[in-house]
Amino acid sequence: MRGVAVVGIGHSKFGRRTDVGVAELAFESVKRAMDDCGVDRKEIGSVTLGSAGGWYEEPLPAVLVNEYAGFEDVGTMRVEAACASGSAAVRSAYLSVASGEAEVAMAVGVEKMTEVDTLTSVELMGRSGSYLWEFENYGMTFPAYYALYAVAHMGRYGTTEEDMSRVAVKAHHYGAMNPLAQFQKEITLEKALSSQVVSWPLKLYDACPISDGSAAVVLASEDAARRLTDTPVWIRGIGFSSDSANMSRRSDYVGLRATADASRKAYAAAKIGPRDVDVATCHDCFTIAELMAYEDLGFCAKGEGPKLVRDGQTEVGGRIPVNLDGGLKAKGHPIGATGVSMVVEVSKQLRGEADRGRQAQIRNGVGLVHNVGGTGHYCYVTVLSRSR
Repeated sequence: MRGVAVVGIGHSKFGRRTDVGVAELAFESVKRAMDDCGVDRKEIGSVTLGSAGGWYEEPLPAVLVNEYAGFEDVGTMRVEAACASGSAAVRSAYLSVASGEAEVAMAVGVEKMTEVDTLTSVELMGRSGSYLWEFENYGMTFPAYYALYAVAHMGRYGTTEEDMSRVAVKAHHYGAMNPLAQFQKEITLEKALSSQVVSWPLKLYDACPISDGSAAVVLASEDAARRLTDTPVWIRGIGFSSDSANMSRRSDYVGLRATADASRKAYAAAKIGPRDVDVATCHDCFTIAELMAYEDLGFCAKGEGPKLVRDGQTEVGGRIPVNLDGGLKAKGHPIGATGVSMVVEVSKQLRGEADRGRQAQIRNGVGLVHNVGGTGHYCYVTVLSRSR
């Protein structure tokens, strides 16, 4: 397998994007990624689109995006892994280059979730669990799923509502510095704690928003990377795993087995450990998800995630800065775009190009992307590095 580097990155504004269609929204990121490295359209050997679909009208978005971007004769496909669809697209593009099939490939993630009303969107997400058992019989929604995790974590480790609210405050702090984030306004701990209950103990500010957006990355072989950029970011390892769709079959609710398994595989492939990671993006669809991710990824022991955020260890200047772009919580979570967006952010951090106030200190030149699909149905962990 050949070395593969991220050579171009592109990102749209996240939020309610009624000004564009799906193809136009995706093209915003595609163009920026290509301009970032100066690659010619003729050099793109394959395009993979990550999109969960169901929120917007286009049933064949990969073909539509390809055509709009001028890639009519380039092989394409759409991949789906729920909220991890973007990471699945990155892995597909990575394999295309690593295998020698293409010298240059592109991964694009896009979603337009505001095409439907909020209740319909909540229903579509609720159907993503075990449909007949959990959604039809018990009316489970995503806030309810993650409330189960929150209650279990509180019961076993003494985690508090304030601990979760601190994650939200941190997210909005960095989202306020990110011009592409959906929410660019800071919040106080008091405001987060007093916000409307969505599914106890989770409140309004514990949940990520419904979003539209896109992101794109250009991946290249070692020879092509050296020609296209002076700042390649190498994909050192990708680990992915899955778990039961039925929550009743999970062994416990204080973490995600898929995350722990995927991270072990990624660390082994990259020949590093969690202590080597300088900066990370974690899948914080709800604040409890970020706390569990700290633990499942090995950044701390089980039950110690809340202490990391209390002590400021996941902020700029801390031991392991996490979600310095605002995370899903403040940047937004257009499902298919999220995994690619995370790779864009970590690449930007490793290149030293993050916006003022949210650039991590890079010591080892290593970053990590953690992207979950569903309630832990899927998980992709990608290790990126400044060195080959």
